[in-house]
Amino acid sequence: MNKLFMAALGGTLAGVVMTSQFTGPLIAQETAKVKSTYEQLDLFGDIFERIRSAYVEEVDEGKLIESAINGMLTSLDPHSSYMPPSDFDSMQVQTRGEFGGLGIEVTQENGFIKVVSPIDDTPAANAGIEAGDFITKVDGDSTMGLSLDESVEKMRGPVGSEIIVTIAREGVEEPFDVSIVRDIIKIKAVRARTEGETVVLRVSSFTDQTYENLEDSLADQVSELGGIGNVNGFVIDLRNNPGGLLKQAILVSDAFLNKGEIVSTRGRDSGDSERFNATDGDLAQDKPIVVLINGGSASASEIVAGALQDHHRAIIIGTTSFGKGSVQTIMPLQGDGAIRLTTARYYTPSGRSIQSLGVAPDILVEQRPPLDDILEEDSQAQRFEADLRGSLENDSLTEDERKQLEEERNAQIETAKLRDQDYQLAYALDVLKGLSVLKNGN
Repeated sequence: MNKLFMAALGGTLAGVVMTSQFTGPLIAQETAKVKSTYEQLDLFGDIFERIRSAYVEEVDEGKLIESAINGMLTSLDPHSSYMPPSDFDSMQVQTRGEFGGLGIEVTQENGFIKVVSPIDDTPAANAGIEAGDFITKVDGDSTMGLSLDESVEKMRGPVGSEIIVTIAREGVEEPFDVSIVRDIIKIKAVRARTEGETVVLRVSSFTDQTYENLEDSLADQVSELGGIGNVNGFVIDLRNNPGGLLKQAILVSDAFLNKGEIVSTRGRDSGDSERFNATDGDLAQDKPIVVLINGGSASASEIVAGALQDHHRAIIIGTTSFGKGSVQTIMPLQGDGAIRLTTARYYTPSGRSIQSLGVAPDILVEQRPPLDDILEEDSQAQRFEADLRGSLENDSLTEDERKQLEEERNAQIETAKLRDQDYQLAYALDVLKGLSVLKNGN
């Protein structure tokens, strides 16, 4: 007992000695660091005063300070920035799902503005802007050297006014101009429809309305098909979805999971870590799910895809997602402005970060451009036994069975037509059809 106590005491004493030995140097280092910081702030004040008093033209001191703040933030990463009061107001309106503008989500890469994705049914989408496009000029003025906020400000303007953006696109030799007329952007976060026995849920953004839209739309489509028993599965289309609110991504993931972790966030300090878990209840009622993603699927979209993939709840089809695995916190400031600061990384249930990597699909399917009429002509030229004069009739089918077979073939023809319009979606429908056939066979 005494030996144990002495050993513990000795360890404590050694700790005290060690601490007393290193306290002096640590305090000196901290003092030097603080002194250096104040010297740098003095340097900033000196430069600011010289610009204010000696620059060739009179400067707006407020804008100069804003630019300095924004420069400090944008030097951290592409998603941290300063929002003056007008931008902060616009951001709050956007998360409610209605705002004025072009309808694109952008980031900054190599000094240029890069389109993360256009938003469905907006002026930008209707004008042909695509995910991955680089906006090199706005109304003839280069975006090179401008901050992300400065470039976005150039793209803002009165509803109904025209803007010319110059686009550099991979695979196109020369940049080209696109005319876009600004409009009020009204985002319906979820649109739903049926394709045969499949419910397709197109989720275009994560705003305050997303989960509510999803729940209502899904219920309507299931009802339209006559109940969940007539549904062979669900497609959640997250292509070109630039993300949005973390809370909504968690709710959408939870909608299809009964238990387990959805996502975790980890900040610089361990105390800032959070885990978000699913609650019981699956809106799809255990029916198979396919999630569609592409390079325009970012942030909140990747949280949903990653959660459903890690829990083996969905098959992920398409191409690798954007790779934004960071969380931004909006911090209001005095004067009604705010800063958007990256405060954490998020991790999928398996503990992987998709930052700069993206979510890799389970089945890689590139989008295919619309086909020419050549295949249609080839199919029309094809001949079958039934086309031959005098061929025997099939005597194994009743009239009802023949009618059912005809309906199934018509449905297959419609799906085949969809391949020309949206190859990735058609592939997803084929997968669900195959799973349904296997299940019914068992």
